[in-house]
Amino acid sequence: MIASKRPCERFVYCLLATCAVMACTVCAARDLDQDEALRLRQQGVILPLEQFIEQALGRYPGSKLLEAELEEKHDVLIYEIELLTSDHVVRELKFDARDSRLLEDKEDD
Repeated sequence: MIASKRPCERFVYCLLATCAVMACTVCAARDLDQDEALRLRQQGVILPLEQFIEQALGRYPGSKLLEAELEEKHDVLIYEIELLTSDHVVRELKFDARDSRLLEDKEDD
């Protein structure tokens, strides 16, 4: 079972790294780079990204992951996940990265 988790973890780290380099669209938010995200995860400050992806996909069965990123907004660490639902609607979900609370679920512009 451990060997089967490694490809998933690598995927998650690659996804997080890709998303971390994207430009910030909100002035009050700061995207964390992959090194910061990994350090916070290893220290137990934030929960694993795959947990949030599963939670988001569970809310919208049949949806596809478009983007996932970790950002800091007003001293809160937030996983922002964008999905394309089976109805072809883009949804943006924001979760508190420390305790997995859903902070926002809205249709994206």
